[in-house]
Amino acid sequence: MKATGIVRRIDDLGRVVIPKEIRRTMRIREGDPLEIYTEKDGEVIFKKYSPIGELGEFAVTYAESLSKASGRAALITDRDSIIAVSGLPKKELMERRVSSDVESVMNEKQSYRSSSGDGISIAEGVDKYSAGVVVPIVSEGDTIGSVIFVMNEGEPAGEVETKLAESAAGFLGRHMEG
Repeated sequence: MKATGIVRRIDDLGRVVIPKEIRRTMRIREGDPLEIYTEKDGEVIFKKYSPIGELGEFAVTYAESLSKASGRAALITDRDSIIAVSGLPKKELMERRVSSDVESVMNEKQSYRSSSGDGISIAEGVDKYSAGVVVPIVSEGDTIGSVIFVMNEGEPAGEVETKLAESAAGFLGRHMEG
């Protein structure tokens, strides 16, 4: 655990303000759910809750099915990082933070499809691959992740990849609703 040197007091309603610098660094937005853990030594730990991250092995199997059906690499992300990879080396991308480009697509709740074959960045610090299709996963009106297809350089995304990603995102969004 990393010490920040920041001290906050709890108010009369039991609330504590998480400093802006920490919220920005950890990408914690207003309304984001946080899990609360306690340790025997008195530590209280806040962790961003990822509803789509709860899918675990199911997301991996789903990404594998998408990759097999399309012949393309497929990824599933939560709001912050890649949680499932199929068709690419997992070590390079698993648990990597999504790029600001993918984050923008999720924030806008609009699908992205490359028409010129020059796609957008997928993950921070990884320039090797680009997304040809990014479809936000929306559950109960909130974006909780995305489905991504990786295209070969110079190759535009097709209708098939777009429809597959939209289907997957729709299914995963409804699956998370209950």
